[in-house]
Amino acid sequence: MAATELQKMQAGEWYTCIDRELAALRERARTAVHQHNTMPPGQRGAIGPALAALLARAAPGAIIEAPFHCAYGMNIALGPEVFLNAGCTILDTAPVVIGDGSLLGPGVHIYCADHHKDRSLRKAGLEIARPVTIGIDVWIGGGTIILPGRTIGDGAVIGAGSVVTRDVAPGSRVAGNPARPLPPGQAVSEGAR
Repeated sequence: MAATELQKMQAGEWYTCIDRELAALRERARTAVHQHNTMPPGQRGAIGPALAALLARAAPGAIIEAPFHCAYGMNIALGPEVFLNAGCTILDTAPVVIGDGSLLGPGVHIYCADHHKDRSLRKAGLEIARPVTIGIDVWIGGGTIILPGRTIGDGAVIGAGSVVTRDVAPGSRVAGNPARPLPPGQAVSEGAR
């Protein structure tokens, strides 16, 4: 029996995103995200019940400010006291793990889908899902983009507006496009929390 597109996606194999089952899962995520993004102001920062039920894990104290967007939700795991500021987008075709106490500034984007480089295969929806792992007590400045398959080590700091194209070592400070290590003593523009 052939694997479904969802099974191929979950196995880290090439799959086509133009698929009824995957479309239904994305629609379920859109519904949960809409409910979260339209909660009354008094519930600011709380994770909406539909979104919380959808996430792989939302530990106590995790906060997602609205607006928020995700592709599936079911692949996102948030540790305790994780904070996602307004405008964060997570395209979670693969697992996205965000460690305890990590803070993401406004407009941070995390991408797991890596589209095929061949034009005709890309047009057919062929892509591969690569996981993103963010360690404990990481600070990611506003407007940062994290590309598929990256790991950011514990305690790292990513400057605002960076594009993370490579893994980031624990405790390091990087910034720029592409993000590069900063010399000791150089300030990191972290963006607003």
